[in-house]
Amino acid sequence: MSTSIKKLRLGPLPRQEVTKLTFACPASLKVRLDQYAALHAQTYGEAVDAATLIPHMLETFMAGDRGFRKGSTGKTAPPKPG
Repeated sequence: MSTSIKKLRLGPLPRQEVTKLTFACPASLKVRLDQYAALHAQTYGEAVDAATLIPHMLETFMAGDRGFRKGSTGKTAPPKPG
């Protein structure tokens, strides 16, 4: 990791159990996601693609969303996959 590059908000990726989810996005967003993936790979020395980053980006976004955190306290747990 180069010290001249600032750390990204999304740090190194943890290993997790996954569930497949497909979604559509504008072509311009896909370009930006690919750019972010390339910068993430350069920063942390591990090649990743946009599809790998998206779940981590969403988790980071939701964890930082005060309204979501406030509205989800005491609610039921999300359904289990399967």
